[in-house]
Order: sequence, then C-alpha cells, then structure tokens
Amino acid sequence: MARHVKKGDMIVVISGDHRGQRGKVLSVDPVKGMIVVEGINRVYKHVRPSRRNPQGGRLQIERPIHISNVLPLNEKTNRPTRVRFVTDGGEKKRVASDGTQLELVTRKARKQ
Repeated sequence: MARHVKKGDMIVVISGDHRGQRGKVLSVDPVKGMIVVEGINRVYKHVRPSRRNPQGGRLQIERPIHISNVLPLNEKTNRPTRVRFVTDGGEKKRVASDGTQLELVTRKARKQ
C-alpha cells in the first residue's frame, strides 16, 4: 500500500510531544506503520559493556513514531501538506494537495 511519506522525505510532526518539529525520514516500516525521523523522539538506551561497546554507558538513539503523526513538507510553500497519488498517462505521481508534483513513483524490482 502506498504511504504518504518515504525514506529521505522532509516531514513535519503534526501531533504528539514533538509537534511542529521538522526532520528527515531515516526509515519506514509499512507493516507497523512507524517511521524513524532524524532528531525526533531521541531517547537514551543504557547498554552494558560488551565487545562491541567496551565502555558501556548511555547511547542516544531515535525511536520510531507513528506515520499518522507526520505530514510531508511541501518545499514550494515550506508548509506541511497532504499527499495524493495521481495516475497520468501510465505514470504514477505523488502530488501535494495544492497540485504541486512532489515526484514520480516507480516500482523497484523485487529480489528473488
């Protein structure tokens, strides 16, 4: 199913503790409906000393937030916008609510 955000998009958080903050999408999990955004929802993870991390301590990492709490940023207006998908002449396009074309949607070949 097509999602309104994808990896690499600039987004704006529209609800929750981080409302109004902007960031770049690092990863999308379409099954769970969660996304990880750079600089948003950072938490401390306490780790024990190990071979990988001999010092141990606290690591600051980004945790996922729900995809319904964000909207993509329209670069033309610099505001959050809703997205729809339009098929035009056999090409699927991602279009902002004001009609600005965000990008062409292409399918990646699946590895078998």
